[in-house]
Amino acid sequence: MARREQTRDTALKRYFDVGVPTPQTPIGDVPMLAMDMETTGLDEQRHAIVSIGVVPFDLKRIRLAERRYWIVRPPRPLDERSITFHHITHSEIEQAPDLDDVLDELLAVMAGRIVAVHYRHIERTFLNAAVKARRGEGIHFPVIDTMSLEARLHRQSWWARLRRWSGRPPASIRLPDSRTRYGLPAYQAHHALIDALATAELLQAQVAHRYSLDTPLSEIWS
Repeated sequence: MARREQTRDTALKRYFDVGVPTPQTPIGDVPMLAMDMETTGLDEQRHAIVSIGVVPFDLKRIRLAERRYWIVRPPRPLDERSITFHHITHSEIEQAPDLDDVLDELLAVMAGRIVAVHYRHIERTFLNAAVKARRGEGIHFPVIDTMSLEARLHRQSWWARLRRWSGRPPASIRLPDSRTRYGLPAYQAHHALIDALATAELLQAQVAHRYSLDTPLSEIWS
């Protein structure tokens, strides 16, 4: 409520007006938006977003017809190292809009939904920095982090600690390896839209195996 009253940007105000589900909401009733970003690096102060993919979904259905994908022009030139990861070229960037030009549409798609990501320190941190640079104020939003959910079992559980004590390497919680554990198919990596879809499918599998549709949202969001 306080944030909604403080913001001056029209699109941000609309986003905050809609709000998000309460912590007590059963996750089976929560509308979600899987999001992935490709960036030029890992430091939001020195690097920038080059593509965003989003896929609306819930725990019963993935709405591929409502997917969105944007390539956006970063404020600094691409370097060859980042191109090898995301495969977005200089010519594509030259034709792309600035993030500010698609931000209203992105915020409208996010409104009322809980965002699902695989490693929240990219999507949430980079988007907050990008919005602040363009609109003069940031956006901090709740997320469900599928990597964090995997870490609870494969990095933080007593079984995972025993594995480390015995000298065995920790289980990978990267997106492709996490999907493999649930029998999900291999997808092309480092494409924002495909990784968003992969994250939505992973969360559906995680809930089906380890939670229930009645689990309160507060147990799995960050």
